Amino acid sequence: MFMRLLISLLLLLSSPLLAFDHSGWDALLKKHVSWQRNGVASAVNYEGIAAERAALKKYLNSLSAVSADAFSQFSNDQQLAFLINAYNAYTIELILREPGRPDSIRDIGTFFSGPWDQRFFTLLGQKRTLDEVEHTLIRGNPNLKDPRIHFAVNCASIGCPALRPEAFVGDQLEQQLVDSTQRFLRDRERNRYNSETDTLEVSKIFDWYQEDFAESAGSLSLYLQRYANILDIPDNRKTALGEGSIKVRFLPYNWSLNDR
Repeated sequence: MFMRLLISLLLLLSSPLLAFDHSGWDALLKKHVSWQRNGVASAVNYEGIAAERAALKKYLNSLSAVSADAFSQFSNDQQLAFLINAYNAYTIELILREPGRPDSIRDIGTFFSGPWDQRFFTLLGQKRTLDEVEHTLIRGNPNLKDPRIHFAVNCASIGCPALRPEAFVGDQLEQQLVDSTQRFLRDRERNRYNSETDTLEVSKIFDWYQEDFAESAGSLSLYLQRYANILDIPDNRKTALGEGSIKVRFLPYNWSLNDR
């Protein structure tokens, strides 16, 4: 009997449910983020979140309270979900910190210290910037690096992949990343095949992080070939895409605030 109780306790302690509670963030997202354009984009009600700033602060404080040692006990999926949520939540906090609502996140900071260089929060025991979360804690960790994070982290801009109206969680992370990727690639304002010029016109994100996509698939063209159906590439041009015979052009990025 004692051994069974001990085993049950050990299983309970190792349960992913004990990893971290994102329900506070999830509730804010469900209430103040809405899908737009048939679900390929989303809009954030910043005024609504501002009215519930205490709830946002409570969630941010809970993120900051997690030590590096505690974080190391999370599974890889739990760690990645934690960091994506942290990036997205602190990005909204950065917008709300401004005295007036900026037209663009790039209006924050100075020429020498932009929005992603602001060291305004503590995470895993250190003062951090948004750039450190994305490029050091996520992309800099071989166990967490996944090109699909570029369809999950949200920079508060219309050009960004949609901010989901739900929190990322470890036990649903794979499905959420798949869904976020597909939604983004279905957006014909940001990713489309031009049959007149035989050109694949895609988001600037694929240019900025081309190395990540190439590392995953061998080349950017091969990565995009995986999603040829979603991108509406004609059947007779799918092979050409993988071979790099279709020109890839990067579209201008819309930095306007994602509040509409």
